Amino acid sequence: MQSTRTFTDKLFLILKGLGMGAANKVPGVSGGVVAFVAGFYEEFIYSLQKVNSKAFKLLINGRFKSFFQYINGRFLGLLFLGMIVSYFSVSKILDYLIKHYELFVWSVFFGMIIGSIYYIYKDFEDWNYKTYLSLAIGIIVGLSISFLNPAKENDNLWFVFFCGIISVSGMTLPGFSGSFILILLGNYVLLLVDSVNALYDSFFDILKGDFSFIENPERIRMLKVLGVFTLGSVTGLVTFSHLLSYILKHFKSITLSAIIGFIVGSLGVVWPWKKTIYQINNNGSFILDSTGEKIIENYKRFMPELNSETLYAIAFIILGIVIVLALEFYGKKTRKIK
Repeated sequence: MQSTRTFTDKLFLILKGLGMGAANKVPGVSGGVVAFVAGFYEEFIYSLQKVNSKAFKLLINGRFKSFFQYINGRFLGLLFLGMIVSYFSVSKILDYLIKHYELFVWSVFFGMIIGSIYYIYKDFEDWNYKTYLSLAIGIIVGLSISFLNPAKENDNLWFVFFCGIISVSGMTLPGFSGSFILILLGNYVLLLVDSVNALYDSFFDILKGDFSFIENPERIRMLKVLGVFTLGSVTGLVTFSHLLSYILKHFKSITLSAIIGFIVGSLGVVWPWKKTIYQINNNGSFILDSTGEKIIENYKRFMPELNSETLYAIAFIILGIVIVLALEFYGKKTRKIK
């Protein structure tokens, strides 16, 4: 698999990583959907599953080339490179767009999820009472999650580790948004804003030769939180991939129908017409994060009026559907080549 990839394949794999990274950052959108629609979901899951005891033995014994080949390292490396680059670039652009063009950004994502449902549903033929039941359960679970009330922030390291395990589900399980789950767990700002900013600040301090932050207990606390969250995310990624690999192998139809259900249910989270509810103090003022931004608590959804803005939003929904169909076309084309 690794040796047959052309330069174009590698470039597109990085771009897919960019897409996954951007999707994982946005509350309500799942990076797993990108992997599913772009045609590399199963390879992604099976590659992650190779991160096991045999891989660690190869690594410990210094057999780096064998380790790299065993875990499909070129595929994972290019994909994660795209995700990392995305976190520092595309996701920043998305933050700006959501801030200034919120309705239209959500409309594009809503369209992309509709396109994803069509893409998966049209190729799924094994409908029976079991798959219909798992579809219904998936929809109910997805919708239920979108209407839950969020918890309060909790920086207990065991809970942070648990957040890492759960939040990474968005990468491995299409329809589950890791970012939105972090909002529900109350730790979105702590783990994806404050602790990341602490890492930024520390990195630039080190570049300037300033190590005084070591004496800053709040900075050290944030770095510790980020480290534990990262460890939890890696643990979750490997654990989920092994679990998903097993159920995809033994219960593929039921798993795929449940995934369709999760994705349908996630439409409730990305419904474009919603009012963002921010956290407030007892005195009625907004609570701000470490960057001075207001902290999202949840969303209040409503039906839109028929006006020019709504028509523009519908046009962006259609654009989202077209983006997914284009991804599907490319995925089908590359699969035929191989």
